[in-house]
Amino acid sequence: MYDSAAVKELISAGRRLLLAGDEHILATLPTGNWIGGTIPYFMTEKGGAFTKERIYVTELPSDVTHFVVKEYDESTISKVYTDMPENGLSFILVPALTKTHLAFALNAPAFPGFASRPLVGWVTGIDLADFGKVPPRAFNGTTGKNLAEGAVVMHMTLASNRSAEVDIVNLFTQGKGDSIRFSEDGFSAKQAIVNGVTQPFAQYLKEKNIDTRLPLVASFAGAMINTSFQGVDEATGTVSFYAPVFAGMEYKLGEAERDYVTSFAKQLPQTQDKDLVFSCNCILNYLYAGLEGKRTGEITGPVTFGEIAYQLLNQTMVYVKIT
Repeated sequence: MYDSAAVKELISAGRRLLLAGDEHILATLPTGNWIGGTIPYFMTEKGGAFTKERIYVTELPSDVTHFVVKEYDESTISKVYTDMPENGLSFILVPALTKTHLAFALNAPAFPGFASRPLVGWVTGIDLADFGKVPPRAFNGTTGKNLAEGAVVMHMTLASNRSAEVDIVNLFTQGKGDSIRFSEDGFSAKQAIVNGVTQPFAQYLKEKNIDTRLPLVASFAGAMINTSFQGVDEATGTVSFYAPVFAGMEYKLGEAERDYVTSFAKQLPQTQDKDLVFSCNCILNYLYAGLEGKRTGEITGPVTFGEIAYQLLNQTMVYVKIT
């Protein structure tokens, strides 16, 4: 965590940076070799923290030999994987609840070149007290432009003897309860197919007294992927999510150990590594597990409105190593 004066010095020195901070402080920075996204929540060396006056800085390692920054919108985001260098790593920043965010979340697995090269990043956010009042933003520091709609991506080429590895820490597994499927892709659903029977999903959640702080969990080729609940509108019968559900995929309500910090620590040994270059964690983990003031091992980084490891994730920690 740095104050703005220190970050300005780094930029002026030509350092190559990934930045996370509140809009008012990112907007004061000069142009240079950086991209950034808005968020005031962080994992720090002292524990989870909320601040609008400091910036989380990730400096690109010397393994990065070249980089280029590109901007995308909902009509061009499908090119993000094919634009990536052959031996490289790309960081993506997408403002929350925008057309580009929705297009990427719903369609990324069908984009040309999906998951063929390492893409990592996060959905930019805001102070939750300002939700619906202030738009999240992504900054292209090379031009000084900031976007409330679209995406900013830094495509990086790595030295020939280095490669990037993206991984996740997901504390949730599929529970042993009902099998839940959906007939359509989307960020909301009125109906669900529960154990083969179609029924109103909001009514099901109420009758079963489901704790919607727990995500729906599906197995994507063996990887447990969460879809978190955003809300339940009983008047319309609409259940909304922070990431899309996909038609035909089997979901189950997630389960996890009650002690988040202890459970998290159990999964961290493989990440205690000098090669770790970036990590982010989910705002829902921060809120539901009460992480303010609590340390998540030695891992630090922004707390985000969605995590990206090839595709959009929820309630997950994402990290990347260069080895």
